[in-house]
Amino acid sequence: MSEPTEFLWYVPNQVVAGHRGDAAVEDHNSLDTLTRHALALEAHGWKGALLGAGWGRPDTFTVATALAARTTTFEPLIAIRPGYWRPAQFASAAATLDHLSGGRVRINIVSGKDQLAAYGDSEGDPAQRYARTREFIHLVRRLWTEEGVTYRGEHFGVENATVQPRIEVRGARRHPTIYFGGASEAAERVSATEADVQLFWGEPRDGIQERIERLKALSRSLDRDLPPLRFGLRVTTLVRDTTEEAWADAEAKVAQMARGAAPGEPDRAQAVGQRRLLQLHERGEVLDDNLYTTPGKYGGGGAATTWLVGSAQDVARSLRKYQALGITHFVLSDTPYLHEIRRQGEQLLPLLRDAAA
Repeated sequence: MSEPTEFLWYVPNQVVAGHRGDAAVEDHNSLDTLTRHALALEAHGWKGALLGAGWGRPDTFTVATALAARTTTFEPLIAIRPGYWRPAQFASAAATLDHLSGGRVRINIVSGKDQLAAYGDSEGDPAQRYARTREFIHLVRRLWTEEGVTYRGEHFGVENATVQPRIEVRGARRHPTIYFGGASEAAERVSATEADVQLFWGEPRDGIQERIERLKALSRSLDRDLPPLRFGLRVTTLVRDTTEEAWADAEAKVAQMARGAAPGEPDRAQAVGQRRLLQLHERGEVLDDNLYTTPGKYGGGGAATTWLVGSAQDVARSLRKYQALGITHFVLSDTPYLHEIRRQGEQLLPLLRDAAA
């Protein structure tokens, strides 16, 4: 039986209002405002939402805990960094939240660059950082699924550790799903051996297909001893009532970004995946059917670098083509976030669910 396709959103977790063109209101990151987002996601058919992480943002795990307490089905995809957490403490915190929320926790492991020294992390070398990430995920999974764990690794160690409360097995779900991203060779080895879901940015389909094939082969060559790696897409979806309206709005947004961009700006991308995204506009302004690459010239970054643009039918058609490649987890967004939760929940999700069914 094929795996069900899941659709998540993005909840801004920012100190400064107006993220990526969102409404710049004073209470943008209050618990009441963030709860309105989470409740709208529940009401409009979304599974949950990614909560971003980074030094200088509100603590992601704390925000996720508060939102889980105020909702009933909302599943937070909590972004965390191994240098910010130690594995045993994190495994315990996540197991506790999973217990209190009735099994609604998902985890996105982040290894990219951050202000590491600000919170006492000195591991800046990429090879060492990814080796530590691989060890972190491996140990957290063992702590969730085994008792009396003793482990001595290069970066972490525990002795006779049993996390309480225990993670409750729920059907095929043995523990919270672990998402991971990254396009470098070191990052892909982490995904191939330890992740549950590899997240891709919004690349053209040929690039996604090539990476899926490579990761599957890498999993085999590294003797992955977990269920098969699954694949997800994190991308901006700009949906309007008509194709023409969508492109007019997309071009207007990019023109506004261009007015605010610093001259010669993009040295933003140190990570391999970010460089791949930022170089896409050199291949053309629109790739595949409706993947708009121009935003990456003027600010972009991450999911904002490329946009799928069009009517709900246009965007659904493109997402179904990614699904045909093997993508089963979609993390979508556009601004203003709350308005688009509702619009895309009403216009886009029904088309995707019908196709998945």
